[in-house]
Amino acid sequence: MSAVAGAVWGRAEQQDFRSRVRGTLLGVAVGDALGAAVAPLSIEEIRAEHGTEGLTDLAPAHGRRGAVTATTQLTLFTVDGLIRAQVRRDTGAWHPPTDLHRAYRRWTATQTDWGPDERRKDDGWLAREEWLYARRAPSRACLTGFGDDIMGTVETPKNPEEQGVGAALRSAPFGLLVGWEPGLVAQLAVECAVQTHGHPVAYLSAGAYAVIVHALARGESLDAAVQRALSLLAARPGHQPVTDGLQHALGAVRQGMPTPARVEELAGSPGTAEGPLAAAVYCALVAEDIRHGLCLAVNHGGDSGAVGALTGALLGALHGETALPPGWLAELEGRPTLLELADDFAMEMTQGPALHGPAGSSPGWLARYPRG
Repeated sequence: MSAVAGAVWGRAEQQDFRSRVRGTLLGVAVGDALGAAVAPLSIEEIRAEHGTEGLTDLAPAHGRRGAVTATTQLTLFTVDGLIRAQVRRDTGAWHPPTDLHRAYRRWTATQTDWGPDERRKDDGWLAREEWLYARRAPSRACLTGFGDDIMGTVETPKNPEEQGVGAALRSAPFGLLVGWEPGLVAQLAVECAVQTHGHPVAYLSAGAYAVIVHALARGESLDAAVQRALSLLAARPGHQPVTDGLQHALGAVRQGMPTPARVEELAGSPGTAEGPLAAAVYCALVAEDIRHGLCLAVNHGGDSGAVGALTGALLGALHGETALPPGWLAELEGRPTLLELADDFAMEMTQGPALHGPAGSSPGWLARYPRG
């Protein structure tokens, strides 16, 4: 697997890219935090607890307002793995799925250990962030898929019957590889999804989602991004449920004012990935702004947490960091870590050769993202 050679980045392009990277990661986390407060509830229960308009602000979950779940944790480790894959490329060891698997294994340690182990010097800085060691509803598929050193592949996937949305939920960062061709982005997302979710519905949803984020991060419209994903899906065996879901989302836009019932109908039955993806695409398409889109994404009786996180990434990639509500960001758990990692990713993608390349390497950068 290889990436398109990086182009020369102008200052304005770097700033736009950095804003979209920040927007994507913060969007995942804000949508995740909003959904965490109402994920188990029906729309009637949401309204009984939060008023007739439903949830319109961050609410307590996991003991605090703005708390995130394993969705955000795993998304951060996806970014960490992508940076370290780029760093390791200098050594000739260029196999991003393996580097991502190592990153996800570092996440798995946060779910079993009490806190960071300072003896593991190759873990990098992210694995030493103590707040990430909180166990926040990780899926069984993720825990079992990453539970040992054996990496699932497309030929021999982990959990081959698992159709859930967990793999897609951690896949937005693949779309931020804006120098890659869309087909390569989809393939990497698929190869990393099968490490935990081996059913085509699950891994093709992850691939389609990554391609949509990729198009948005490159400045395309959401409708064009979805069409690009549909085009790539068409060549994949087992694509029909994912294709049908995305086409259903596009058709629903023309069916009048958005309602919780429509979002819930699109989200479908629990346990399959294509429904939350379709619902998120719909919410992003009809959103008046990010606040409106995210409130629509979480106020229903479907998988509010998943639809919220997926919608947040789409809107964040589309509009950039500054479109996110400042009040929500102020209370968001782990925001300094999210911003630091986003900026590191943007720096690696735009200035990587200056950080580690033929002309020399930055010891500080290699301490943050070890090649081991």
